[in-house]
Amino acid sequence: MAVVTRKAEQSEATQRALIKVARRLFAKNGYAATPIEDIVRSAQVTRGALYHHFQGKQDLFRAVFEQMEAELAQQVAAVAAEEQRPELHLELGAQAMLDACLHPAVQRIVLLDAPSVLGWQTWHEIEEKHGLGLLQHAVETAMEAGYIERQPASPLAQVILGALIEAALAIARADDREAARKEIGASVARLIAGLKPR
Repeated sequence: MAVVTRKAEQSEATQRALIKVARRLFAKNGYAATPIEDIVRSAQVTRGALYHHFQGKQDLFRAVFEQMEAELAQQVAAVAAEEQRPELHLELGAQAMLDACLHPAVQRIVLLDAPSVLGWQTWHEIEEKHGLGLLQHAVETAMEAGYIERQPASPLAQVILGALIEAALAIARADDREAARKEIGASVARLIAGLKPR
């Protein structure tokens, strides 16, 4: 039993090391300019070990992307949770997501490389998996508080998520990302303000 446990721990450690190293290299160099050889050398594992855990570089990239998406969702939720008025979680969460777009690793991996590496459909499905439920909960909470006009929450959450994804992409592609973040943040705030009861 101890041998099985130790092997499982070693396997998990190898997988974690590959994801950690790949994340650093993908963020620094981009997916296309990061050879598998660099990843396995930096992780101090064999090429066979990589293929034992992942189908290839694209599969490893997906694992990195999934990890980052989960972390981003946790960060957004944590920022929103600091506010005692739950009706404001939608606004604060949206702004926290835009703030995350200023981080170079998020720009490179999540916003610039992921759509082309994974394909738009897969990228979008993963975005929805990690962000849509959180967003829908924030929308429903704001409606219950009378902060925004009551309406079907699911389609509204879809529309807001789509707007936030486009906003994030615009920030990542901007020449002056700080200025773009400020302008787009103001636009998102106005968009949410427009949902308030008339």
